[in-house]
Amino acid sequence: MGIKHQFISGCAAAVVALGLTACQPSADKDKADTQASSSIEQIKKNGVVRIGVFSDKPPFGYLDEQGKNQGFDVEIAKQVAKDLLGDENKVEFVLTEAANRVEYLKSNKVDIIFANFTITPERQQAVDFAKPYLKVSLGVVSPKDQPITDVSQLKDKVLLVNKGTTADTYFTKNYPDIRLQKYEQNTETFAALKDGRGAALAHDNLLVLAWANQNPNYTVSIPQLGEHDLIAPAVKKGDKELLDWLNQDLERLAQSGEIEKAYEKTLKPVYGSSIAPKDLLVE
Repeated sequence: MGIKHQFISGCAAAVVALGLTACQPSADKDKADTQASSSIEQIKKNGVVRIGVFSDKPPFGYLDEQGKNQGFDVEIAKQVAKDLLGDENKVEFVLTEAANRVEYLKSNKVDIIFANFTITPERQQAVDFAKPYLKVSLGVVSPKDQPITDVSQLKDKVLLVNKGTTADTYFTKNYPDIRLQKYEQNTETFAALKDGRGAALAHDNLLVLAWANQNPNYTVSIPQLGEHDLIAPAVKKGDKELLDWLNQDLERLAQSGEIEKAYEKTLKPVYGSSIAPKDLLVE
């Protein structure tokens, strides 16, 4: 290689290096600006808040015959969108299942989870829960002609549960001799009960009570199992700004009666007078 050619090549390399160096601070600045942007500012910039809800857990979160999101969680989520962006329609409902609620927050697929999310110590390590709005415990539903009235009756039988739910965790930990058959979606689990693939089904008592009201051949013969738990929305771990805002908004919704309105619209038609609002709603 000639001296002249070496000189030109060297200069070209220097120019490239200088160019990369010159661009680097700008790239770092853009990255820093993105990181500095708050979650609420980003939501407002997007013009929509992404909220994870269930598609198959009536009366809390489900799709109606027209494919529209309905349910108790959905009603509250709409109010949150209205308070945050000025319009309840500025919400993008992201359909989730019990097992991927945490992952959807971690991977930024959603801003908030409103999917009948029970607070547990394990989940508190992974996400930040806001103010709870519902009380819940586990319940067991079984056929009326073969009711399961005590957990001991489930020994060596199949119990149907949903993956990633408190029922899954509770029975795995406390009753390893009970065979669990796990499903992703609630519709699959309840279909399995109707098909006789399990002796009973364990889930949140609020859900099984509602389902049994619509399916008279079944009964919730164990209406409360274990301790009372609390249901709350959740945000990504460490997102204190959005968490603080959400807590304030939930407090406002409770004081203004919006949460009770959501109960009257979505839960009362299901439970009737069998459950008092004060037994479900967190004051």
